[in-house]
Amino acid sequence: MAHTVGGCSLALIFIIVLLLVKANIDACRRGDVTVEPSHVISLGSAVNISCSLKPKQGCSQYPGFNMLILYKFNRRINFLHGHFLSSQVTGLPLGTTVFLCKLACSKNKELRICGAEISVGVVPEQPQNLSCIQKGERGTVTCTWDRGRDTHLYTAYTLQLNGPKNLTWQKQCNGHYCDHLDLGVNLTPELPESSYTAKVTAINSLGTASSFPSTFTFLDIVRPLPPWDIRIKCVNASVSRCILQWNDEGLVLLNRLRYRPNSSGAWKMVSATNTKGRHDLLDLKPFTEYEFQISAKLHLYKGSWSDWSESLRTQTPEEEPTGTLDVWYMKQHIDYSRQQISLFWKNMSISETRGKILHYRVTLQEVAGGKVTLQNITEHTSWTWVVPRTGNWVVTVSAANSKGSSLPTRINITDLCGAELLAPRQVSANSEGVDNIMVTWEPPGKAAPAVQEYVVEWKELHPRGGTQPPLNWLRSTPSNVSALISENIKPYSCYEISVYALSGHQRGCSSIWGDSQHKAPRSGPHINAISEEKGSVLISWTEIPAQEKMGCLLHYRIYWKERDSNTQPQLYEIPYRVSPNSHSVDNLQPSVTYVLWMTALTAAGESPPGNEREFCLQGKANWSVFVAPSICVAVVIVGIFSVRYFRQKAFVLLLALRPQWCSKEIPDPANSTWAKKYPIMEKTQLASDRLLTDWPNPEEPETLVITEVLHQVTPVFRHPYHPNWPDKGQGVQGHYTSEEDTGYSASSLPPSKALIAETGQLVDLYKMLGSRGPDSKPGHLANPLTVLPVDYLPTHEGYLPSNIQYLPSHEVPVTDPLEELETQHISLSVFPSSSLHPLTFCDKKLTLDRLKMGCSSLML
Repeated sequence: MAHTVGGCSLALIFIIVLLLVKANIDACRRGDVTVEPSHVISLGSAVNISCSLKPKQGCSQYPGFNMLILYKFNRRINFLHGHFLSSQVTGLPLGTTVFLCKLACSKNKELRICGAEISVGVVPEQPQNLSCIQKGERGTVTCTWDRGRDTHLYTAYTLQLNGPKNLTWQKQCNGHYCDHLDLGVNLTPELPESSYTAKVTAINSLGTASSFPSTFTFLDIVRPLPPWDIRIKCVNASVSRCILQWNDEGLVLLNRLRYRPNSSGAWKMVSATNTKGRHDLLDLKPFTEYEFQISAKLHLYKGSWSDWSESLRTQTPEEEPTGTLDVWYMKQHIDYSRQQISLFWKNMSISETRGKILHYRVTLQEVAGGKVTLQNITEHTSWTWVVPRTGNWVVTVSAANSKGSSLPTRINITDLCGAELLAPRQVSANSEGVDNIMVTWEPPGKAAPAVQEYVVEWKELHPRGGTQPPLNWLRSTPSNVSALISENIKPYSCYEISVYALSGHQRGCSSIWGDSQHKAPRSGPHINAISEEKGSVLISWTEIPAQEKMGCLLHYRIYWKERDSNTQPQLYEIPYRVSPNSHSVDNLQPSVTYVLWMTALTAAGESPPGNEREFCLQGKANWSVFVAPSICVAVVIVGIFSVRYFRQKAFVLLLALRPQWCSKEIPDPANSTWAKKYPIMEKTQLASDRLLTDWPNPEEPETLVITEVLHQVTPVFRHPYHPNWPDKGQGVQGHYTSEEDTGYSASSLPPSKALIAETGQLVDLYKMLGSRGPDSKPGHLANPLTVLPVDYLPTHEGYLPSNIQYLPSHEVPVTDPLEELETQHISLSVFPSSSLHPLTFCDKKLTLDRLKMGCSSLML
């Protein structure tokens, strides 16, 4: 099988060679192209190119038209009619140029005859900087050199090494870019001081050049292999002494070490002799990642350093933290007796932590008590607690790792803005690029010498995403009155910036808003409610989203105009800090429909309008508009009615306007058939049981007997004796009794509160009616001689209020006829019947034909 494959390969090679020969023969079948002096010439030399036709290879149809044409690449440079053409060419460039000869038998047809390549180059330069090296004790010798300029010709380089005992090694490389050769020879250390000579020779068609011989020894050319298996160990887990170890080749005499922290770019170099693969490091930093590399050399003065070893990256052990924490705080009142203290501190640098911080220890104590009130351990960089507002408080914060704790930072919790004299002046914030804000201020006047340091604090005013914004701060010396803040600064975000001046336990502050970049807000406020409050309009709106504010808002503008009006809208500008989400407008007219909308402004411009809302003020018009006319009308009316004539005319007018139902005539009871049917009964006492009976059936009416006691009476004006009644000016069971009540004393009766009249004389002021009290039981009669006021009649017994008309007695002379004829009206009020008692009339009975009724009262 193997023999078969070998035979096929040889046959394929033979066929390819045959085809190439045939192609070459076919290419120059018609003629030849000759080049003189050579196909390879040096730069700037001239060359003669000749083209000739072979016999019987001219144009068969037109023998006299044979025209030979010489092309340089694709450009025609010469032509001639005949069988031979010769041309001299100069100025050929470096490299290879192709010439082609063609036969033209007609204008449209050219036949290729033959071609030639001319190479232009230079003589090789002498190789320079020949050096040889052997990598490791068991490596081979490799030499390198500089070829010089490119010859543009095929050039062969031959390396020759001559050693002791007439030993010679030689090797050649072919190619345009040969600049190194590996001889494949290993030099042994048996004769380390023996000399070796190397030389390289360059040869091409134009000439030869050889380098200067290079002489060296074994120690000169052998480069040790890089050290390996590097490791480090710190004694007692402390960076005070760390041992670096590695492995080397046996002949290594000298080592060098370099190391650096990973965060640093500069190496620290250390040289060591006869180290035997070990070196002590005493200046490493704790808890720091280092990179270590080592190289080796066989001799102090001879030879070269090995390549650097692979890097060893490791972290040194921890140590107790150094330095103190940078602590800041905020204080906020919760109510009248409590306050919230929030502490913040920054992470210490790696050089200060010297290890991984496991936790922070916070202690809080009252200055007066001196005892620790609270001690807390946290892994966060903030801490919050609620303490009483009374007393002075001190806080200490320290950081701890596996080896110990840092020194505590002590801070007194005082009012950050308590000392007005320490407040910095003229605080300003200006943009300094995309992510920086320059804050400047002036010292606090006369208190400037007392300032120990300044603290600049900033936090995002409206954080995006609703998260709590981080608190940032930096400290500045008293002589510095500016600070460039860049930590956590984002473009198009607003920050509240405060500058605090610290002097002992006192602090003063000033604040301002600032941003690094700003532009007009993307949207306007959204009005969500409009309400009326005491004649003004209260407008409430929703805050613009933080991502659409595009910087610090300076003002809100409220626009309004009447609906369907083409006039310019009115506006009211509100500082953003004054009213962040509501404000009232006073100058809107009632009963007018307005259209309202709002915009927001930053330092860059105004936002688009927000939503529109319609509103109509429904409140009363301003009462002050009607005060003056009302006062004038009242004065005129009072003036008119102060005149008696106008007052009487007005009274007549009011009577004329009285309702019809009030002036309707009431039928006279004297015409009642019931009154005529029953005569007057004299000297009959009204039985109490008759009064206690129910009203008669309408079909058979019963007579209400009223006994008239007619005795001569002498009117005496006095206060009646009422042992069980309230004092004057007070009502009886809700009824008011005045001091003008009139009483009479009868000559024929004892002072028993009964009113007696003689025959023929009407009772003047009282009626004696039989009655039953509400508390009376059936069959039980009330006192028959109880005196009741005339204006008191029970409603549930069927009596109506009435007035009594006084008639003069025929037995008593009347001194004043006018008074006799004058009608006296006494109002009768309706009381509960609990105090009713039967009344007795003497001599005659009072019947309904003696009653006269008017519109407003019942007349006797």
